[in-house]
Amino acid sequence: MTFFELQQLLKRYGTIIYTGDRLGDIELMEDELKELHKMGMIEDTLFRDGKLLLLKEKRLWEK
Repeated sequence: MTFFELQQLLKRYGTIIYTGDRLGDIELMEDELKELHKMGMIEDTLFRDGKLLLLKEKRLWEK
């Protein structure tokens, strides 16, 4: 999964995130991903893959 693919997944559920702040976008995407998983709208594997991707993106941004 890529960052773009995760954005497209969230978009399918009506969530478009673009604040102009990459770290802020990552954190908002994380929150939305958690909510979708909590509501049972996405599978565990998709949730896990998304969380790992966002963690990787956050680490890259912080460097």
